[in-house]
Amino acid sequence: MILAMLAAAVIAAPADLAWMAGSWTHEQDGTITRETWLAPLGGTMSGAGQTNRPGKPGRSEFMTITAEPAGTTFTAYVDGQPPTPFVAIASDPGSAVFENKAHDFPQRIMYRRCGANLCAGIEGVVAGKLRAEHWTYSRISVPE
Repeated sequence: MILAMLAAAVIAAPADLAWMAGSWTHEQDGTITRETWLAPLGGTMSGAGQTNRPGKPGRSEFMTITAEPAGTTFTAYVDGQPPTPFVAIASDPGSAVFENKAHDFPQRIMYRRCGANLCAGIEGVVAGKLRAEHWTYSRISVPE
Protein backbone atom coordinates (compact mmCIF):
# COMPACT_ATOMS: atom_id res chain seq x y z
CA MET A 1 0.00 0.00 0.00
CA ILE A 2 2.83 2.42 0.79
CA LEU A 3 4.34 1.76 -2.64
CA ALA A 4 0.99 2.52 -4.29
CA MET A 5 0.75 5.81 -2.40
CA LEU A 6 4.30 6.76 -3.38
CA ALA A 7 3.60 5.87 -7.03
CA ALA A 8 0.47 8.00 -7.00
CA ALA A 9 2.40 10.92 -5.56
CA VAL A 10 4.94 10.63 -8.39
CA ILE A 11 2.18 10.68 -11.06
CA ALA A 12 1.65 14.39 -10.55
CA ALA A 13 2.03 16.95 -7.82
CA PRO A 14 0.41 20.37 -7.93
CA ALA A 15 3.84 21.95 -8.53
CA ASP A 16 4.25 19.72 -11.63
CA LEU A 17 1.03 21.20 -13.06
CA ALA A 18 2.22 24.81 -13.17
CA TRP A 19 1.74 24.72 -16.98
CA MET A 20 -2.04 24.93 -16.34
CA ALA A 21 -1.76 28.30 -14.58
CA GLY A 22 -3.37 31.27 -16.27
CA SER A 23 -6.71 32.42 -17.65
CA TRP A 24 -8.12 30.51 -20.58
CA THR A 25 -11.17 30.85 -22.87
CA HIS A 26 -13.01 28.68 -25.41
CA GLU A 27 -15.86 29.89 -27.65
CA GLN A 28 -18.10 27.66 -29.75
CA ASP A 29 -21.62 28.17 -31.13
CA GLY A 30 -22.15 31.23 -28.92
CA THR A 31 -21.10 29.41 -25.75
CA ILE A 32 -18.17 30.92 -23.87
CA THR A 33 -16.27 28.76 -21.40
CA ARG A 34 -13.50 30.23 -19.26
CA GLU A 35 -11.12 28.71 -16.72
CA THR A 36 -8.59 30.42 -14.53
CA TRP A 37 -5.95 28.49 -12.59
CA LEU A 38 -3.69 30.05 -9.98
CA ALA A 39 -0.09 28.86 -9.98
CA PRO A 40 0.71 26.18 -7.40
CA LEU A 41 1.44 27.48 -3.92
CA GLY A 42 1.98 25.41 -0.80
CA GLY A 43 0.89 22.17 -2.47
CA THR A 44 -2.40 23.54 -3.82
CA MET A 45 -3.73 24.90 -7.08
CA SER A 46 -7.07 26.70 -7.18
CA GLY A 47 -9.24 27.21 -10.22
CA ALA A 48 -12.54 28.71 -11.27
CA GLY A 49 -14.62 27.95 -14.34
CA GLN A 50 -17.52 29.79 -15.93
CA THR A 51 -19.75 28.75 -18.84
CA ASN A 52 -22.21 31.11 -20.51
CA ARG A 53 -24.70 29.78 -23.05
CA PRO A 54 -26.94 32.12 -25.05
CA GLY A 55 -30.29 32.61 -23.30
CA LYS A 56 -29.29 30.64 -20.20
CA PRO A 57 -27.92 31.69 -16.81
CA GLY A 58 -24.16 31.42 -16.39
CA ARG A 59 -22.80 28.38 -14.60
CA SER A 60 -19.75 28.52 -12.32
CA GLU A 61 -17.62 25.92 -10.64
CA PHE A 62 -14.55 25.95 -8.46
CA MET A 63 -11.72 23.42 -8.50
CA THR A 64 -8.68 22.55 -6.44
CA ILE A 65 -5.72 20.29 -7.07
CA THR A 66 -4.09 19.10 -3.86
CA ALA A 67 -1.66 16.45 -2.63
CA GLU A 68 -3.75 13.86 -0.78
CA PRO A 69 -2.91 10.41 0.67
CA ALA A 70 -4.64 8.80 -2.36
CA GLY A 71 -2.47 10.87 -4.73
CA THR A 72 -2.75 14.24 -6.41
CA THR A 73 -6.47 15.04 -6.37
CA PHE A 74 -8.57 17.33 -8.55
CA THR A 75 -11.73 18.25 -6.60
CA ALA A 76 -14.69 19.87 -8.36
CA TYR A 77 -17.10 22.09 -6.41
CA VAL A 78 -20.27 22.45 -8.49
CA ASP A 79 -23.40 24.20 -7.17
CA GLY A 80 -25.95 21.77 -5.74
CA GLN A 81 -23.50 18.84 -5.61
CA PRO A 82 -21.10 17.59 -2.96
CA PRO A 83 -17.37 18.13 -3.67
CA THR A 84 -16.23 15.46 -6.14
CA PRO A 85 -12.62 14.19 -6.02
CA PHE A 86 -10.72 12.76 -9.01
CA VAL A 87 -7.29 11.19 -8.40
CA ALA A 88 -4.40 11.51 -10.87
CA ILE A 89 -3.92 8.26 -12.81
CA ALA A 90 -1.44 9.47 -15.43
CA SER A 91 0.83 12.42 -15.93
CA ASP A 92 3.82 13.58 -17.89
CA PRO A 93 5.23 17.04 -18.49
CA GLY A 94 2.34 18.97 -19.99
CA SER A 95 -0.53 16.53 -19.37
CA ALA A 96 -2.55 15.01 -16.56
CA VAL A 97 -5.53 12.65 -16.27
CA PHE A 98 -7.70 12.44 -13.14
CA GLU A 99 -10.26 9.70 -12.52
CA ASN A 100 -13.21 8.84 -10.27
CA LYS A 101 -14.85 5.64 -11.55
CA ALA A 102 -17.64 5.93 -8.96
CA HIS A 103 -18.86 9.33 -10.27
CA ASP A 104 -21.85 9.44 -12.63
CA PHE A 105 -20.36 11.81 -15.22
CA PRO A 106 -17.64 12.56 -15.87
CA GLN A 107 -15.40 9.75 -14.66
CA ARG A 108 -12.23 11.28 -16.15
CA ILE A 109 -10.90 14.82 -16.41
CA MET A 110 -7.96 15.49 -18.71
CA TYR A 111 -5.69 18.49 -19.25
CA ARG A 112 -2.74 18.90 -21.59
CA ARG A 113 -0.77 21.68 -23.17
CA CYS A 114 -1.31 21.79 -26.91
CA GLY A 115 1.16 24.35 -28.18
CA ALA A 116 0.31 27.75 -26.70
CA ASN A 117 -3.19 26.49 -25.80
CA LEU A 118 -4.64 24.41 -22.97
CA CYS A 119 -6.66 21.39 -24.09
CA ALA A 120 -9.13 19.89 -21.64
CA GLY A 121 -11.70 17.16 -21.72
CA ILE A 122 -14.12 15.14 -19.67
CA GLU A 123 -15.36 11.67 -20.45
CA GLY A 124 -17.18 8.75 -18.99
CA VAL A 125 -19.82 6.13 -19.61
CA VAL A 126 -23.48 7.16 -19.51
CA ALA A 127 -26.18 4.52 -20.09
CA GLY A 128 -23.52 2.15 -21.39
CA LYS A 129 -22.16 4.61 -23.98
CA LEU A 130 -18.98 6.66 -23.96
CA ARG A 131 -19.68 10.37 -23.66
CA ALA A 132 -16.94 12.96 -24.07
CA GLU A 133 -16.58 16.72 -24.24
CA HIS A 134 -13.39 18.52 -25.25
CA TRP A 135 -12.22 22.15 -25.23
CA THR A 136 -9.23 23.94 -26.68
CA TYR A 137 -8.64 27.01 -24.55
CA SER A 138 -6.71 30.07 -25.73
CA ARG A 139 -4.87 32.16 -23.18
CA ILE A 140 -6.75 35.32 -22.24
CA SER A 141 -4.51 38.34 -22.75
CA VAL A 142 -4.19 40.54 -19.71
CA PRO A 143 -4.09 44.28 -20.51
CA GLU A 144 -0.86 45.95 -19.45
